[in-house]
Amino acid sequence: MGRILGFDPDIVYAERLQILMNSGIALWDVLQSCVRRGSLDASIANGSRTLNDFATLFRKFLEIKTICFNGAEAERSFIRFVEPKLQLRGTACIRLPSTSPAHASISFERKLAQWYHALRPALTSRQTLP
Repeated sequence: MGRILGFDPDIVYAERLQILMNSGIALWDVLQSCVRRGSLDASIANGSRTLNDFATLFRKFLEIKTICFNGAEAERSFIRFVEPKLQLRGTACIRLPSTSPAHASISFERKLAQWYHALRPALTSRQTLP
């Protein structure tokens, strides 16, 4: 996000979040918590997923128009456990390549280009992109 929005990724976390909010980007994990052995999403134990409260999020922020998933597991969990409980009319859902270093089959530059392309429509109405 630092490269896309033009900030140093080493700045304080609260400052990074403020830049995202000022750019119209919300950061929200599909899962509030889960149990997994190791770092791979495939290791998430069945029945251990605790979902974040998307119903409240979408009621509070009616202007959400696009959801970008950071990888396949986030998308799968959302589609399987969250989406059936919501009525998301007019909301685009886009799976992007995971930013995890474990997902090394796609280069950083290619991931960056895909994230930039997905976020560009939302950002161009708020600021000039690099």
